[in-house]
Amino acid sequence: RGFNILDALEKVAKRLHATPAQVALAWLIARPTVTAPIASATSLAQLKELIGATKLELDESSMGLLNRASEWRG
Repeated sequence: RGFNILDALEKVAKRLHATPAQVALAWLIARPTVTAPIASATSLAQLKELIGATKLELDESSMGLLNRASEWRG
């Protein structure tokens, strides 16, 4: 499942000209069940990258791809 999520993050990031970290944070922000995504930056460059996530708008296709990749299949 982890590799499926990473693959989906890479695909969406490439489509949006963003980084996987930006897409991951934007995805969490867009999910109504996540009330407070927590991100950590240890450098100014990382902080700037994470701030970029707030400008990303994930379309229905991207959200679907990420949600399907992360589904629990127990």
